[in-house]
Amino acid sequence: MRPIAADTLLISDLHLGSEISRAREALALLRESAFQRLILLGDIFSDLNFGRLKKEHWQFLGHIRKLSNPKRGIEVVWVEGNHDEGLVTVMSHLVGVRVYREYRWTYGGLRHAAVHGHQFDRFAINRVTLSRLATLAYLQLQKLDFQNKGFVRSLDRLNTRWLRLSAKVSRGALAYAQHHGIDRIFCGHTHVAMESVREGVAYYNTGCWVHPRPTFVTVGEEGVRIHEYVRTDDRDPGEERGEAASAPPEFPDEAGLFADADLPDLRR
Repeated sequence: MRPIAADTLLISDLHLGSEISRAREALALLRESAFQRLILLGDIFSDLNFGRLKKEHWQFLGHIRKLSNPKRGIEVVWVEGNHDEGLVTVMSHLVGVRVYREYRWTYGGLRHAAVHGHQFDRFAINRVTLSRLATLAYLQLQKLDFQNKGFVRSLDRLNTRWLRLSAKVSRGALAYAQHHGIDRIFCGHTHVAMESVREGVAYYNTGCWVHPRPTFVTVGEEGVRIHEYVRTDDRDPGEERGEAASAPPEFPDEAGLFADADLPDLRR
């Protein structure tokens, strides 16, 4: 893939531990790219069972630890997703990065915020136990789908459309950003890359790394771009989706439209 150079690179929904995680491609992206800030925007793990992790999953985590070395001068940020929940006390020791519920920064005079997006999904919030059981069933189903995992990937896309996740997360994120004076807000969770603008506030979704053509987002001098990662042996690399102005290696704070009172408090 054509090398990427940006101030900030955001990826989400890698789902390490699942049979359909594209950890190898994600690692290649990070090695090929130059950036000052890396935001892992939630659901980097599929669940907290590290026994599911494969060699390439550990290799990805090992590279994150290397990137977090202060000598490299790269800021690495992990934003908690619904599948990552509970990792706050673990990740700082595992890969040397802080974990946030929400991360904010300023670039080009604009206020940016990164939050996974499940906070705007009432099903994920109100039916936590059912959601976790569905995740376990989905992980088992992946083991039975032997032909390129096409069935389970189709099931994932169908679930997003059935729950209308893209619209719900977009509306909720935009309402949250407007309420808190944020100019650009970034989410994952839906597994569908998209962008939307309302009343001067921009929303971007990073997509996922479990579908055949993974997506990611960059923020830089040219604005915000949604990219599709395509290996050079597939077709012309670096196609952009849109633009807007086996043993593991050793490893040694703070989102439908909401009324103000219903807006999630992400900075606790």
